[in-house]
Amino acid sequence: MAAGTEERIYDNDFKDFEKYHCRDIRTYPKFRKNHVPAPFLPMSRKEMDRLGWDSCDIIIVTGDAYIDHPSFCTSIVGRYLESFGFRVGVISQPDWHSKEAFTVLGRPNLFFGVNAGNMDSMINHYTADRKIRTDDAYTPGNVAGKRPDRAVTVYTQRIREAFKDIPVVIGGIEASLRRLAHYDYWSDTVKNSVLPDSKADILIFGNGERPLAEIAMRLTSGESVKDIKDVRGTAVMVKKALPGWVGIDSTAVDTPGYIEPEPNPYCVMCDTDGSKSSEQPAGAANVGLSGDADGPESGLIMKISNGRDEAVKKVSLDKKLHENEYILLPSAQTVKQDKKLYAHVRRIFIRECNPECARALVQQHGERFVWVNPPTFPLSSAELDYVYALPFRRQPHPSYKGMEIPAFEMIKNSVSIMRGCFGGCSFCSIVAHEGKRIQSRSEESILNELREISEKTPGFTGVISDLGGPSANMYGLGCTDARMRSLCRKPSCLYPTPCRFLNKDHGRLIQLYRDARALPFIKKILIASGVRIDLALFDVNYIKELVTHHVGGYLKIAPEHMAPEVLELMLKPDEKVYYD
Repeated sequence: MAAGTEERIYDNDFKDFEKYHCRDIRTYPKFRKNHVPAPFLPMSRKEMDRLGWDSCDIIIVTGDAYIDHPSFCTSIVGRYLESFGFRVGVISQPDWHSKEAFTVLGRPNLFFGVNAGNMDSMINHYTADRKIRTDDAYTPGNVAGKRPDRAVTVYTQRIREAFKDIPVVIGGIEASLRRLAHYDYWSDTVKNSVLPDSKADILIFGNGERPLAEIAMRLTSGESVKDIKDVRGTAVMVKKALPGWVGIDSTAVDTPGYIEPEPNPYCVMCDTDGSKSSEQPAGAANVGLSGDADGPESGLIMKISNGRDEAVKKVSLDKKLHENEYILLPSAQTVKQDKKLYAHVRRIFIRECNPECARALVQQHGERFVWVNPPTFPLSSAELDYVYALPFRRQPHPSYKGMEIPAFEMIKNSVSIMRGCFGGCSFCSIVAHEGKRIQSRSEESILNELREISEKTPGFTGVISDLGGPSANMYGLGCTDARMRSLCRKPSCLYPTPCRFLNKDHGRLIQLYRDARALPFIKKILIASGVRIDLALFDVNYIKELVTHHVGGYLKIAPEHMAPEVLELMLKPDEKVYYD
């Protein structure tokens, strides 16, 4: 075999593996082939009657005002499901004091989807001093108090009162970050996962396009929601391990109470002769969940010597590394009483955020277990383009009668060009929610959205408030080695120094800026997203482009702290980077 052939075989196999596990979201069949998109997703029976609907297939309950714009999660999810022919209704900011507000659109044919809105409801309600906020940027008139504390849990409980046996799927940032037992700043306690507390059937974490389509299609085929346990990017309640999964105790992965040296993220052992090992990984056992402990042998693919890979072996699709393995975490009751075990769980949680090597996470809550499947795979550029090309009106729902909604006013002329962030700051939720992989839209898709803004936004002045995402300057960047990327468990590609496999060339982003500025209806494009300055310093041309054409007063570089010991805990670069 020619030199380098083994590596190419692995890379090809990985691409096939990813395709095998994530169907192209554009290929799902239409539930109603002749379904016409609604002007706005209906929020009342009167609107349903005008559309000729006798019922909704899916009803989304949200804590935000309904704004038909791709910067708002309810709109993205609703239009996305509508594209498959589903009749989707919206109940926005219902009165949670009784169940009546949750029955205004009737009973959905498939399920209720619940989110607290674009923000966690507790952050929306309270300041860092735990004082009640007097405004709400996501509510018409900037009025506070239109959603309950812990909105996902309250909304789901009211739905259960109104429709006892209807499937309920929860998602959004509030549910996503509370999928396991978690520290709750507002009560200064460790709380259970939101899944058993809310009594929802399925929790979707991260971006929901893939799991939502899968769940909706399986429900339409007659499958019971209680049988849908294996969808990536979801968490469910179980009484025992799923068939065919191998359990690993969490202490085999991380030592509680001990700060381990940063391991080589690419180090996976295999037999010295290069053959695949038939032994289970260290710590593999049934570890407390009744069920079949037998499972597929570990797909061991590399051996490391002094940090250098000596051999790469081809991996068959059904023997993928860590596939069908779960990690049994300390129970919710245990982590409430032991801070070291809580920290132990959070370290594992972050390490298992790479969809290419993540294992399922299992945590006992009472007599049942929260089963968190591995994260869903990120969308391709073509899939992301499909989502952002949906027929958004880019306006608040007409029922608000022109009332100002501050969050909309801020972003109505902005464009999201990417998802994800590989910065891995320890205080940030992006890796846990969207992941490290950068999902970039195509240049054509972004330019088309700029044209839509000029056509659909009343009073458009030619100024775009942002072309960005979680970070301003990660568009088109990422790992250059698919083999290494598939094994990496590091939370950050930038700390303490940028990874040698990271592409740091901003050329594609620079060209996007130039093409956008060249559009005849564009007068100015501002970059309001935060610039990762330690990354930008690797491309002086990007900095020149940015400061020459795209700074509106101040450049956002986010120096969250200047003390070295604090920056180290944050996984942020040294203060020297701001003086370079």
